[in-house]
Amino acid sequence: MMGRTVGVAMLALVLAAPVATDGQSTDDIEAVRQAATDYLEGFYEGDEERLRRGVHPDVTKYGFFLSPGSDEYTGAAMSFEQMLDFARSVRESGTHPPPSAPREVSVGEVLDQTATAKVIAWWGSDYLHLAKYEGRWQIIHVLWQSPPR
Repeated sequence: MMGRTVGVAMLALVLAAPVATDGQSTDDIEAVRQAATDYLEGFYEGDEERLRRGVHPDVTKYGFFLSPGSDEYTGAAMSFEQMLDFARSVRESGTHPPPSAPREVSVGEVLDQTATAKVIAWWGSDYLHLAKYEGRWQIIHVLWQSPPR
């Protein structure tokens, strides 16, 4: 029975690992993770440079959020410039999230030119599409949702 439990646990770990297809290197997987982390920490810390490093200027970001007192989601877009403005306002105001705020980054599939990742933050879940531009992984699409009630 113990051997079966260990086998099931090992299978679960393998299935949960990032998927590299066509011989993608662990360097690519880590570069995708770094771009997603730069995105998350860029917002959390108000670090425009991290956003510039991890996010392509042509990014499209669209999200759905629940306004206070509402049960209906509202959708809104955010441009690259709006991302930088938000980071700047966080830095200038000094209003950083607490250390207990969620900071989860997971890498999905990594191919030779495109990849997926997910970020869980205080504002909700972000699903990221990344592409390799001149050898560097950057986020090009973001779809997000605030935490469900």
